[in-house]
Amino acid sequence: MMNAAGFPLLSLITWLPLVGGAVILSIRGDEETVAVNARWTALWTSLIVLALSLVLWVKFDPREAGFQFNESLAWLPHYRIAYKMGVDGISVLFVLLSTVLTPICILASWDAIQTKVREYMLSFLILETMMVGMFCATDFVVFYMFFEAVLIPMYLIIGIWGGPRRVYAAVKFFLFTLTGSVLMLLALIAMWLQAGTTDIAVLMETRFPVGMQTWLFFALFASFAVKVPMWPFHTWLPDAHVEAPTAGSVILAGVLLKMGAYGFIRFSIPMLPDAAQHYAPVIWTLSVVAVVYTSLVAFAQEDMKKLIAYSSVAHMGVVTIGLFTFNEQGIQGALYQMLAHGVVSGALFLIVGVVYDRIHSREIARYGGLADRMPAYALLFMLFTMASVGLPGTAGFVGEFLVIVGALQVNFWLALLGGLGMILGAVYMLYLYRRVVFGTITKDDLKHILDLSPREWAVFAPLIVLTLWMGIYPSSFTGFFDESVAALVKHHHAAIASTVKLAQGMTH
Repeated sequence: MMNAAGFPLLSLITWLPLVGGAVILSIRGDEETVAVNARWTALWTSLIVLALSLVLWVKFDPREAGFQFNESLAWLPHYRIAYKMGVDGISVLFVLLSTVLTPICILASWDAIQTKVREYMLSFLILETMMVGMFCATDFVVFYMFFEAVLIPMYLIIGIWGGPRRVYAAVKFFLFTLTGSVLMLLALIAMWLQAGTTDIAVLMETRFPVGMQTWLFFALFASFAVKVPMWPFHTWLPDAHVEAPTAGSVILAGVLLKMGAYGFIRFSIPMLPDAAQHYAPVIWTLSVVAVVYTSLVAFAQEDMKKLIAYSSVAHMGVVTIGLFTFNEQGIQGALYQMLAHGVVSGALFLIVGVVYDRIHSREIARYGGLADRMPAYALLFMLFTMASVGLPGTAGFVGEFLVIVGALQVNFWLALLGGLGMILGAVYMLYLYRRVVFGTITKDDLKHILDLSPREWAVFAPLIVLTLWMGIYPSSFTGFFDESVAALVKHHHAAIASTVKLAQGMTH
């Protein structure tokens, strides 16, 4: 089961949170003692997992395009299904994103969550295992199990610790995701019957019949489009975000939305190249509608969380445009945008959480003039607003710029309409900022509101560093996926060329 280095690093990163969860379950004592110990156990477990994922980051060789740190264990050998783990340049940074955001979320929930603290912390550790496992899995069955299992802890986090309409939001989230996933399971079975294995590396090299590719593409599309979420499959997202506790929104925006796009890049594009090429205009159309329409919807919102939730749909629209340009700039831009959005939107939800913890309202009209009482908060809010808008020098700029460059090689109008998201984004984000931070304080309770606490500074510090680092020194991130993306693009174009050659041969 060991990798070449003789140490199952990926399995350790994946399963260690469950060990922390078992420790939390074993805690005994009165409610207060259990709560305190559960918080500290969850925090230390997630920090150890983060340290291990940093080891993975340092030891990863970006010059290799294939999977590294491979682990394999025979699971159902008769059916050629195995427990297989490995990371390439595309997935390694998403493992890191998951392990960075988890301790931040636990720290952000420190005071906000006062009921069923043990169960809450346990849910987050289970969620971390499922997220990391999904990005590390190199067998389709293992991937599917992790992909689905993410649903359970997220459903509980929204349904138990969420807002007034939490049960409605949790059920809607669950049903939308589950419906798409049933079709994904059918696609998995069909691919296994055709290829005789569920090994992702083998499936990438398998040429599925062109007619079959169409059915497989739409079966997978049903699952991934809901997760992204693409327009018009996005309607579960605003409800889930508004009702989820702050940390739940951070993980939802930061990691869970990336799972759908990761599915496209791991399965749809390399395994079904003919169908992906043929239906790319459909994806572009839906993506452009998402960018323009949801930006306008965001501008109309009166709830801060809903505004940021709709902005997420628009940003992910840019990601799906980039993925289906089938060129290096477009796909690199999409990956960079996914990482940047994970950091920046997570930070924006935490920004909303800071004032919500104090005033218990997310209504934009409830605020105004916060710059007077909370200058540090106003400064951070401005930084993450600018990053969301795509200001050069921040994380948000590089990905959108590369996607526009990639889209220009395909179609001028695609690039123009995709780029429109940056302009519309500036409109609704600056409108939000102006209404919350500027002006004069008119509400009495805002006159005594406190600025950021040391714990809140600790929550934001890594996000500030990442936002600026990704904007100023992007090659330290793109360097990881350069080779994997180049190999993916080369593989895609070779598959399309062979299909064209075959078709020409048949006509002659």
